[in-house]
Amino acid sequence: MMLSAVLAGPNLRALFPGFMVSVLVAATAQFLSEHYGAPAMLLALLLGLALNFLSEEGTKTAAGIAVTSKTVLRVGVALLGARISVDMLSDLGFDLIALVVGGVISTIFFGLVLSRVLGQSRSFSFLTAGSVAICGASAAMAIAAILPNHEKSERDLAFTVISVTLLSTVAMVIYPALSTYFGFDAKAGGVFLGGTIHDVAQVVGAGFSISPETGETATLVKLIRVSMLAPVVLFASVAIRMSGAANGEGKKPPLLPTFVVGFIILAAANSLGLIPQAVSHWAGSISRWALLISIAAVGIKTSLVKMLSVGGPAIAMIIIETLFIGGFVLCGIYILG
Repeated sequence: MMLSAVLAGPNLRALFPGFMVSVLVAATAQFLSEHYGAPAMLLALLLGLALNFLSEEGTKTAAGIAVTSKTVLRVGVALLGARISVDMLSDLGFDLIALVVGGVISTIFFGLVLSRVLGQSRSFSFLTAGSVAICGASAAMAIAAILPNHEKSERDLAFTVISVTLLSTVAMVIYPALSTYFGFDAKAGGVFLGGTIHDVAQVVGAGFSISPETGETATLVKLIRVSMLAPVVLFASVAIRMSGAANGEGKKPPLLPTFVVGFIILAAANSLGLIPQAVSHWAGSISRWALLISIAAVGIKTSLVKMLSVGGPAIAMIIIETLFIGGFVLCGIYILG
């Protein structure tokens, strides 16, 4: 009785059309991805951009699309924690873990410095550098959730997701050839691919295109980068609150975002062996779909004309950040021998 009363409530009724549109766009993107090989995240965003009119004020879908772009996103990021385990760390060794973590931190700080040279805002540079450093589109959406809102927030997020996905796809094709050219063995090649390519799917594709051993190492390294998402977002949230920055509604971001708490709890539970492998896999699948649905909603909310106005310096910045983390990890592998 209580469940049916909630489902019949006016709020959920108002949100349902927009949510279902986002689900349909995500499902279409997944279908096209499976049959034609393009990244599902990129397809969901591009399809969403074509449906921008559905988010206009006064449409029946606007409210649901707005909520889906934020709430479903947080669920997806929180569930990423179920894939993280402390056991991953022991398989690599301290030196390589330090290299991976150092690459994440250095890329973010490099992006903040680069923003001054290219005349970009600190929030935009943190968004792009964080997505390059950690896990591509997923990181971009998580970081965007705690940044102060402004009139260009949706545009900046859409641009970042498209850029990191395209760059990640290019890297998936080029980086395995570079790994072979530099003469890396399976472990070094896995560290190079997992430590530099933005999105998890492209890391897996690049790694296993060389060998199963390279693919396994690359995936492991990538998940260590993903595990940096919670501390980076937490630190940024604290920094934003201390700076007094507020969003467009005059509210400061929470000191400890709920989705970060969920990420940490699930990662801790998985590390303690409390989450069965089947459940962890199931949570990972739900997380992927939640992120796909939310990025479809972000695409629908974003005006293509406004997104294209981002300018050359912004494009240059995310490309330079990508080259920076690639060079950092490459140098680290040679130094560590």
